[in-house]
Amino acid sequence: MKPVIAVVGRPNVGKSTLFNRMTKSRDAIVADFSGLTRDRHYGDGRSGEHEFIVVDTGGFEPDSTTGIVKEMAKQTRQAVAEADAVIFVVDVRQGVSGQDHDIARYLRVTGKKVVLAVNKAEGMSESPMLAEFYELGLGEPHPISAAHGQGIRSLTDAALAHFDFGDEEAEATPEDGGPIKLAVAGRPNVGKSTLINTWLGEERLVAFDQPGTTRDAITVPFERNGQKFELIDTAGLRRRGKVFEAIEKFSVVKTLQAIAQANVVLLLLDATQGVTDQDAHIAGYILESGRAVVIAINKWDAVDEYQKEVLQRSIEQRLSFLKFAALLHISAIKRQGLGPVWKAIGDAHASAIKKMSTPVLTRLLQEAVAHQAPKRAGAFRPKLRYAHQGGMNPPLIVIHGNSLDHISDQYKRFLEARFREHFKLTGTPMRIEMRSSKNPFDDKD
Repeated sequence: MKPVIAVVGRPNVGKSTLFNRMTKSRDAIVADFSGLTRDRHYGDGRSGEHEFIVVDTGGFEPDSTTGIVKEMAKQTRQAVAEADAVIFVVDVRQGVSGQDHDIARYLRVTGKKVVLAVNKAEGMSESPMLAEFYELGLGEPHPISAAHGQGIRSLTDAALAHFDFGDEEAEATPEDGGPIKLAVAGRPNVGKSTLINTWLGEERLVAFDQPGTTRDAITVPFERNGQKFELIDTAGLRRRGKVFEAIEKFSVVKTLQAIAQANVVLLLLDATQGVTDQDAHIAGYILESGRAVVIAINKWDAVDEYQKEVLQRSIEQRLSFLKFAALLHISAIKRQGLGPVWKAIGDAHASAIKKMSTPVLTRLLQEAVAHQAPKRAGAFRPKLRYAHQGGMNPPLIVIHGNSLDHISDQYKRFLEARFREHFKLTGTPMRIEMRSSKNPFDDKD
């Protein structure tokens, strides 16, 4: 599971700039989930081979009791509670403030791993000004410059130190006979808990609940028609005695981690509320993560024909980037339409791990070019020679040739459609990578 790093500090110390550096993005708002007051911002980072989630927060005033500042402090506390490590950002030019002391006192009480980042310290790694930050009682200060990118790698390594990245790599994959990891994602109150409870009650095959991290991420193994699954909880499953009780408890971090950990994601929508910004954000993260996905519209029985038509158009417009996913209509509370959901989940997973031979891919590529050749780009005429599979889950097709940098996205979509049609791929995104070899005659073509 990806570790979570929360970036906290008082206003205007450079938290968002550091967030952008760690996520290699230009805008701190990379996943602004509506419905969160003074939203915490979430992004993916990478250090070497290791991936992690970064949470940016608003200016933190731990003792605030009124107004929007109180709500911002509440959001920051939630971010700290969700985190594996906290980066506390201070400003070397302004020195240690009383507010810094308040935040440090709060962080010491939480018991979380805290790394102290002294920002705006360009060329000051040996400066005596750093010494005063030891009085915060949070260990050695790390001088950085978020604006200039100095010290970011060592700061990140310090935050991730001692985190065990090897757990997931040792687990059996579905291809090796391991269970299919299934995450149920969606906004609060769309029916995730009802659907999960229905599954668990109908199948009667729950073996145990397994606490995962300090955030109590829980996986529930079960089996259906001989296929083993592992349900990755995003709805707050808790166990009381022998009965599983689903509590609707929404955590963005939990959802992002569950999506990243899953083989297949079931995106649950609410027919009575339509497609919201939050639905679109979650769907976008699923696509970026390359996960197989099935879309299920819950509470379908609770809307009339006009609402159904409006909803269908809304999905076509706002979730058009998931048009490869199966779209199903269900009622979790009435247990209607659940059978097709399981078939769609199986089909999506099978498509995600489909093996495609090089001769077949090359033949399909050549047939596609014969049917519609790529457009000439100035003096360059792209030549597509052969294709092979470069990876699975999601499927990656690597195409070799000359001048392929000039292939348009529209033509890539044309090729993707041909590959999908032949291999009957549904429910999984596909990646197409172009690799050009140097052609000395390109300039003469």
